[in-house]
Amino acid sequence: MYEQVAHSLLNDILNRIKPEICQQDLRHFYTRLGANFYAIHSLFEKLYGERDDFEQQMLSLVETMAKRYIQRSDELRQRDLQREKDHNWFLSQKWVGMALYCKGFADDLPGLRGRLNYFQELGVNLIHVMPIMPCPEGSSDGGYAVSDFQKIDPRIGTLQNLNDLAGEMRQREILLVLDVVVNHTSNRHYWAEQARSGNPVYQDYYYTFTTRSVPDMFEQSMPEIFPENAPGNFTWDEEMGRWVMTVFNDYQWDLNYSNPAVFIEMLNIILFWANQGADILRLDAVAFLWKKIGSTCQNEREAHLILQVLKDCCQVTAPGVLFIAEAIVAPGEVSKYFGEDAVIAKECEIAYNATLMALLWDAVATKNTRLLNQGIRSLPIKLERATWLNYVRCHDDIGLGFDDRDILHADYHPLEHRKFLIDYFTGRFAESHARGLPFGQNHKTGDARISGSLASLVGLEYALELGDERAIDDAIKLILLLHSLIMSFGGIPLLYYGDALGTLNDDSYRDDPEKKGDTRWVHRPAIDWQKAARRNTPGSIEYKIFSALKRMIAVRKEIAVFADFNNRELLDVQNPHLFVFGRYPLHHQQGHVLVVANFNRKPQHLAFDDLGTWKPRHGRPVDLYKGESPDIFNRSLVIPGFSFYWLEVS
Repeated sequence: MYEQVAHSLLNDILNRIKPEICQQDLRHFYTRLGANFYAIHSLFEKLYGERDDFEQQMLSLVETMAKRYIQRSDELRQRDLQREKDHNWFLSQKWVGMALYCKGFADDLPGLRGRLNYFQELGVNLIHVMPIMPCPEGSSDGGYAVSDFQKIDPRIGTLQNLNDLAGEMRQREILLVLDVVVNHTSNRHYWAEQARSGNPVYQDYYYTFTTRSVPDMFEQSMPEIFPENAPGNFTWDEEMGRWVMTVFNDYQWDLNYSNPAVFIEMLNIILFWANQGADILRLDAVAFLWKKIGSTCQNEREAHLILQVLKDCCQVTAPGVLFIAEAIVAPGEVSKYFGEDAVIAKECEIAYNATLMALLWDAVATKNTRLLNQGIRSLPIKLERATWLNYVRCHDDIGLGFDDRDILHADYHPLEHRKFLIDYFTGRFAESHARGLPFGQNHKTGDARISGSLASLVGLEYALELGDERAIDDAIKLILLLHSLIMSFGGIPLLYYGDALGTLNDDSYRDDPEKKGDTRWVHRPAIDWQKAARRNTPGSIEYKIFSALKRMIAVRKEIAVFADFNNRELLDVQNPHLFVFGRYPLHHQQGHVLVVANFNRKPQHLAFDDLGTWKPRHGRPVDLYKGESPDIFNRSLVIPGFSFYWLEVS
């Protein structure tokens, strides 16, 4: 379609917009719509152009964007303009995040507002408040089975509470991240209730079938996400008398994005939360948005087209808002959720670096970095104007989704190595101090994922039970080592609430009949603020971890090369226990930083001659984290056990 044809189509749509919309001040809206309409129309036509109602759906799409623009506050519109001028603002090294459950962290939204000083004390300036929308009691999937997309769980607070929180966070220059669950709804959502009552309009919002013929075709190629608790991908609904697609849990109904009305509904919801003050929206389960018989129903081309249209539409109404792609998929697929432009993220500006997370845990278990180095080499280079979200732990389990080819390159057998990792982190391996739990066990394949808090997985729980001071010290060193890498790798580091305090597994979930079947609740704690106060008591475990992370964050913010402009070089050194990479400035500036991490308990050495152009040339390098020179002997760097360096080298 030629651009002049697009302009003609746009003029036709604008002439049909409702008078109450076009009478508003839409100057910036019209400018952005004109700039993006060619892409929006082309992509929307690829998805839905064969439908008889395409023109009406296109009009509805534009009206939805316009209505949400009209509702956007002057303050948020001004922020949009500022971020359009500084389009790389989110690539800065000054952003450090934390993900949390509001109820577990501070009970409710007013409580969270009252704890903002905690984040500033630590240095965190990006807060991901995980799902706060209402979910049915006992069928919530940790907040991801939403029954109303435009309300807040009354136990958490109100929309006014959220607006008050967002406003104060803006004053303190703290970013707000909120979730939108785009793949599915609760089976108690209004749309699902209407479908259940026999309304054909809403039955078309989901994948529903009167017989097993089509579901059985899908099942031939679709994997099971939760084989232990929710086997299969379809659930029979007795009241509706139909099979409904339920990829995750039987109470989560997958949305049918082949219906443009569903797309427009979800765009409307995304823009609603953008207007509540969210700086970043985390789009949940984006890999599953398009279903196709004969495929795994993940990573389909149409899923990427959907994200591209959502991004273009958001650019029109709320261009200051970023998207996070929650796509926990194979390493080679993850970077595609940035989009396939050469520079600009056409889908989501941010994506979870699940590959790095899993590889770090492999290094913890093996005490070597063979797979870590190999896996990072295989990770595709991201777009220039996109960034990773790097994390050690999150609300979810640890998946072992390494590429089998990388495992083989590291001289492991894929099946045996994954079994070793499962045994290690669940404490079944003789030399392991980890206290993790299996999640999503597939008894047919022997596969499983891992639940557990960071502190319990690195052995702190074990060490405290034994009163082993050296083991306690090792666990603390591992916590800091892992965080040093997510802060220096390139991207936005995302801490998980409780980890800065050394929070252990919370076994109380076993006493809750609604949670006991899901081991992930073991690492979704309620913060004990009396215990948290010990972060200010020198000598306590909380103090040792919190104060070290506080310093680490402060130093990170001062290291310009930690900004994320693809300015990282992975170094191949002879010592298999070390993970080494360099961060270099662009445009021939000064400020090269060499990152060295030792995953072994024993001290290791690194010969300067192994570093090529990265070897220090003048004087002794300085460790920017500690502010002192490291130990050097005969042109070899000595790295203590479970420790790291951020070395400034000329």
